[in-house]
Amino acid sequence: MVGESMSKVIPVEKNKEYILDINGMGYEGEGVGKIEDFTVFVPGALIGEKVRVIIVKVNKNFAFGKLTDVIKKSEYRTEPICNIYKRCGGCQLQHFSYEAQLKFKKQRVEDCIKRIGKLKIKELESRNNDDLKNNITNTNSYENDIIIHNTIGMDNPYRYRNKVQLPVGEKDGEVKIGFYAQRSHEIIHMDECGIQDEAADKVVKLIKGWIEKYNIKTYNEEEHNGIIRHIMIRKAFKTDEIMVVVVTKTKELPHKDELIDLICRNINGIKSIIQNVNDKKTNVILGEYCKTLWGSDTISDYIGEFKFNISPLSFFQVNPIQTEILYNKALEYANLTGNETVFDAYCGTGTISLFLSQKSKRVYGVEIVPEAIENARVNATENNVDNVEFIVGQSEKVIPELITKGVKADVVVVDPPRKGCEKILLESIAKMQPQRIVYVSCDPGTLSRDLAILDELGYKTSEIQPVDMFPQTAHIENVALIVRND
Repeated sequence: MVGESMSKVIPVEKNKEYILDINGMGYEGEGVGKIEDFTVFVPGALIGEKVRVIIVKVNKNFAFGKLTDVIKKSEYRTEPICNIYKRCGGCQLQHFSYEAQLKFKKQRVEDCIKRIGKLKIKELESRNNDDLKNNITNTNSYENDIIIHNTIGMDNPYRYRNKVQLPVGEKDGEVKIGFYAQRSHEIIHMDECGIQDEAADKVVKLIKGWIEKYNIKTYNEEEHNGIIRHIMIRKAFKTDEIMVVVVTKTKELPHKDELIDLICRNINGIKSIIQNVNDKKTNVILGEYCKTLWGSDTISDYIGEFKFNISPLSFFQVNPIQTEILYNKALEYANLTGNETVFDAYCGTGTISLFLSQKSKRVYGVEIVPEAIENARVNATENNVDNVEFIVGQSEKVIPELITKGVKADVVVVDPPRKGCEKILLESIAKMQPQRIVYVSCDPGTLSRDLAILDELGYKTSEIQPVDMFPQTAHIENVALIVRND
């Protein structure tokens, strides 16, 4: 009828209880079910389960439910090792078996490639009755379809992180050091964390005792006052060197001598104790000013044969075991013979550039952060690498300028931040017509978007290798091989 408005009736109400079947998995590992064709996301639920939930949030097209009971359990459900797992926001998948985590992450990549990239995937194996399939329609296989390999996991998917950054606060007169609860800034205090090195647990306990003993004020982000904001601990896996960074709002750090003595007496391998000052009202953890209180300004670690000096402000992959696998896969996809010129866009501190230098004639690394380029140059010198040139600037500006000057690459490697590559960079790369593009990505969504752009520019994605850099979390790293469509 003309003028008659049709409004969609939402079949769930906040604070009411419902029973539903979980028939899919969300982006962050949430279970997904439907009530009268209305989508409900349930953190902690697994595909194939029947669950009881209380609706905690209702939007126009979907709702969130709090899991209260698992009526029918999935075969993939396991008991989390962490006693604060349900409250802490550090991990999302500890209730998955590790086998299921790896399948889920591969499925996430496939889902994004199909739904966002609109690209076809080669079906290498039957997935009938696979509980982790996520209800994606099968596509026919073609010769040019993308091969997505099984996720490369870890032998031991715990205690893998070489860096932890923890907010410090106070609640009801008690010092709290831990991760934020999901979707909030409530600090969930932790005594130990199953994905961090054991040394970090010990340092946290020592600092908490030091704060309490000397009544040192912790930071209050609402009022922007106090002293201790964050604690950062780095542990080098190959050298066992440890760095402790105390992030403060003020330049003065009371009882710092007592802190230095406490850490040095109790932590084996301590090489560096640093104060970082961040006096801004911001969610950014580290400030620009660092003061070495004891020991060295840096610690050192290795990825493969390459040594890297790591400062408090340095970017360094947090899982060194899987990083080596990731970089070796990128080197394999680059398929270098020693005669190629290579561009490494978003090169950071030059870790991938140095790997590429082993089999390249010349590597140009581009990065917008001056400090990262300075570190990259030092890393190249320290490793006696002389066929790499590092340039400060935006990759989407510097690389077109290099091309204009007549510098062209046979192979291009990109490792962008989570937002992916700028379209102008992809267009410039395509115009240069390199033989291969290797795309290292920390986000399947932006990877899929960029692969679709490259597809329109005459480049076909051949294969994608997911690498599980962050077990127990929903994050997944990928390496994609893209070739010119001749």
